[in-house]
Order: sequence, then structure tokens, then C-alpha cells
Amino acid sequence: MIKVRVAALKHEAEGVVGVELRAADGSLLPPFEPGAHIDVCLPNEKTRQYSLCNDAADTSRYCLGVGRSAMSRGGSAYIHEKLRVGDFLTISEPRTLFQLSPEASRHRFIAGGIGITPILAMIRSCVRHEIPWDLHYCVRSRSHAAYLDELSSLGGRIHLHADDEETVPLPRDVGAMMRDVDAREHIYCCGPIGLMDAVLAYGKQNTVPPDRIHFERFAAPPNEAQGSGASANENKSFTVVLARRELRCIVRPDESILESLERHGVRATFSCREGLCRSCEVALLSGEADHHDYVLTDDEQLTNASLMICVSRARSSELVIDL
Repeated sequence: MIKVRVAALKHEAEGVVGVELRAADGSLLPPFEPGAHIDVCLPNEKTRQYSLCNDAADTSRYCLGVGRSAMSRGGSAYIHEKLRVGDFLTISEPRTLFQLSPEASRHRFIAGGIGITPILAMIRSCVRHEIPWDLHYCVRSRSHAAYLDELSSLGGRIHLHADDEETVPLPRDVGAMMRDVDAREHIYCCGPIGLMDAVLAYGKQNTVPPDRIHFERFAAPPNEAQGSGASANENKSFTVVLARRELRCIVRPDESILESLERHGVRATFSCREGLCRSCEVALLSGEADHHDYVLTDDEQLTNASLMICVSRARSSELVIDL
């Protein structure tokens, strides 16, 4: 973990505050790839994930854009109401689950609201490496469009879709954003669940290969789980064996593997508890997992080599994990 100081706070748009973090000891911060995010441990004992939006070439600082959520559980509310310049925070090293494909000859970005933050870092990289890019930026109104002036100065094609200016409501019009994608172009989408689901559905209907569409999710879809088919143990208990500890734990129907381990006094690494950040990934030594995460690819799930203990369950009666 890294101790940082809040070096600056800036109003970026209606409901969006920019946070600049610098190492507490004045050193350079660990390098990161465009699209990366960090865990931020807040003084109210909340840990939240935020994307880095500054140029990845500049490791003197990390910049975040934090939208005020109406459903805040203490993360964005604390940052908007209580965080002050000079405060010290603890953060993780950057993790990259959402990144630019080296195989693409050009990049197309679809951002909804605060989903612009990881995409802004990606666009900065495109500019630095002279790679063509287009941006479709979906917001409630122009006053909610964070970083719009800066984006307009970066030289790509920007299409702003403001709800109060559109004749066709989003996300129904994603076809207009995707219909002229060429064969070597990749698509990157971050934003509300409805927008991302519409992009995913359009890609499937129009045979855009799934490896050319990339998503960054801030939250898991409500009442929905990743993975194929119903689990044999979805509503049953199963056993998880911690190989290194020689400990057997029963996972109840109403709890996750992580919660079972905590109940048995085992401290495991985790962050989001929603299968979104990959911080709780554990190697699977035997047994068949029922994957409910949003970070493993279909191929990775089929290999059955690891699972996210915060959300995944078991198809077999027992799982042996490398803990």
C-alpha cells in the first residue's frame, strides 16, 4: 500500500470533483497503463476503486475523477463533502483490467458520465502515440461533461450526446455509434450498466467479435450473475479447502467463499466484493468453480484455474484453493 497526500481538488463538472494525489514522501508513484484503477482507503473505513485519468507518462501524481453518486454508500459522499487538500490517504498500486489493445489500428471510445475517467487516460495515450481515435461521450447535459474542454483540445473526433439535446434517447441509439466500425478498430466502453449492456447487445447482433469490445464496470448489474448456466450448488452449502492451511470451511447458501473464510477467522485479500476488481483472485487447485465475476474472460473461466472468492461459488461439492 502507498501513502499519498491530496495535492489538489478541482470542480470538473456538475457532480464531479477531480482529485490529485502525490506520494506522501515526494517520490514518484508506480507506473500504470492507461485504463488502470486504484483502491482508495478512506478515513471512514470505506475502500473504493477509482480509475486514473492523468497521462500514464506522468507518475509524479495520480488524478481521479469522482462522480457524486445518489446511491453513495460512503465513498463518493466522503470525497465530495469531507476530503480536503493536505489530507493523507492510503492507496493500492494500480491494477489494469481495462486496457488498449496493441492489435488495433484505431480506437473507438464510448463513455457514459463518470466513465470518461479511464477513457481520458487512454485518449492521452492515443495522442502521445499518434493513434487515431473517436469518442462518443454520453451525459445528462453539457454541464455534467467532465474534462470536455481538455478533450476538445486533443484532436480526435468527439461526439457529445447530451440527454437534454438528443432526439433519440440513449442507450437505444448505440447503433449510430458503432455501425461503421472497421475491421481493425477496437471499441472501449465505460459507464452506466444500461449503456454497456446496449453496446454488448449491438456487438452480438452485428457480429462484432467479443475480443474487439472492451468494458470497464464500476458496479455489478443488479440481480444478475456472470457465468453460464445454473450452479449445482447455487442454493446449497459446499466445502472449500484451504490447501496451505489444511483447513476445511463450509460455505453456506447465503454467503460467499470470502464471507465463509472471514467467519472462520481467515483474512483474505479483497476490495470490491462484487467480482469487479480481481484483487481477491485465488488459484483453484481442484473442483469446478461457478464463476460469477466480471473480470475473467470466457476462456479463463473455462480453464478453471482461478476464481474470485468474493462472488464465485462451486459446481462441485468441494473446491480446493491455494490459500
